[in-house]
Amino acid sequence: MSSKIGFDNEKYLKTQSEHIRQRISQFGDKLYLEFGGKLFDDFHASRVLPGFKPDSKLQMLLQLKDDAEIVIVINSDDIEKNKVRGDLGITYDIDVIRLFNVFTKIGLYVSSVVLTRYDGQPTADAFQKRLEALGVRVYHHYSIKGYPSNLQYIISDEGYGRNEYIETSRKLVVITAPGPGSGKMATCLSQLYHEHKRGINAGYAKFETFPIWNLPLRHPVNIAYEAATADLNDVNMIDPFHLEAYGQTTVNYNRDVEIFPVLNAMFEKILGESPYKSPTDMGVNMAGNCIDDDEAVSEAARQEIIRRYYTGMCEYRKGLISEDEVMKLELLMKQANVTVEDRKVVSAALDKEKATDGPAAAMELPDGTILTGRTSNLLGAVSALLINALKHFADIDDDIPLMSPHVIEPIMALKVNHLGNSNPRMHTDETLIALSICANTDGNAKKAMEQISKLRGCEVHSTVILSQVDERIFKRLGINLTCEPKYEA
Repeated sequence: MSSKIGFDNEKYLKTQSEHIRQRISQFGDKLYLEFGGKLFDDFHASRVLPGFKPDSKLQMLLQLKDDAEIVIVINSDDIEKNKVRGDLGITYDIDVIRLFNVFTKIGLYVSSVVLTRYDGQPTADAFQKRLEALGVRVYHHYSIKGYPSNLQYIISDEGYGRNEYIETSRKLVVITAPGPGSGKMATCLSQLYHEHKRGINAGYAKFETFPIWNLPLRHPVNIAYEAATADLNDVNMIDPFHLEAYGQTTVNYNRDVEIFPVLNAMFEKILGESPYKSPTDMGVNMAGNCIDDDEAVSEAARQEIIRRYYTGMCEYRKGLISEDEVMKLELLMKQANVTVEDRKVVSAALDKEKATDGPAAAMELPDGTILTGRTSNLLGAVSALLINALKHFADIDDDIPLMSPHVIEPIMALKVNHLGNSNPRMHTDETLIALSICANTDGNAKKAMEQISKLRGCEVHSTVILSQVDERIFKRLGINLTCEPKYEA
């Protein structure tokens, strides 16, 4: 596991905010900035660009906070369907409130929420009441017949003109959303139409970290982005419009390239002329300029591709994704020239399973040390592995027990006798709770508990698919987990 830093985060914060300021000045009065991907908790970016902080984009916005306001967009149909964010397990409407609270708490101004594709959905109306009770302004944008091809109708009083005009007061309006398909771009373009009618010089730009436009098409970082969005069927491609206009090769992805002719025509119709010659021109992302160790970043991205492959294989085993998605991930592995053997914990875990004839797990620490855990009567393999890792970090001898049987046995009895579990072994959350209880009276257990933060960034592989409880604990601890696509017999 490479712990080498390959990305200059300080340079990124500075150059990115400067670049956005330049883009604002290019248009004069106002810039609508479509914010793709995650504004904070961007763990994909921090894994493939070691040195990038998960909240870097948020920190960058804070440098612009006096000029910026945020508008959160949510698709009314997603509220109706109770659409859930896969990474957080919460519905989109709950996430809008979470985003509002996080932004407000750190000092960013959230001016409003837009309900797109609004058609009087009862759940959308109930959500609006909830937002208004929190003091949030809410606007309605409607479905437009023939979108995005019927330009004559879209760019008219019956199309964008029917949408409610969002009152904004600052130079930079950041349009963000809980997930894809929320209507961010349409909201930006609708506002351009309304602003132009009011004589305000407003522009549009797009901020998306991936694919990184000034890295090669088949750079591991860009392949890792394709692996991360295999479910969306995004494909990285050379931007043909940029190549034609400037003779320069840049990378974009299929959806932006496909929609560009329509966007271009919209700009011409709204603004009189298009400010952009290509989808790459629309972007403001400076991440590629802040990579200072290409090999460190490439290796981190290759590891991410393998992790995504294992995640896909397990999801296929659970019946959650199609075979096409798995085949795409296998193809991306070939393109990146990696195999599962390049993930060191895989062979270590499989060897341990063979030696102990039961489910096993392995962990790679930042210094390259490999630890293993096996299944016992008391603990599952990953619980044993966590204990072994905490002992290693605390320099506690392997033979010293950290948890008293007086604590473990009642937990196991509760699970089997009262909670209906057939497996008495302790999950990772139960193991950590038991360890924290023992830490009250045992100095070694206390010392081990103090090492928990050191688990962040470690790599783990399990020879069986883990329970949701264990997966959630690993995510919270910041451990990068993969599993063999098979269940415990």
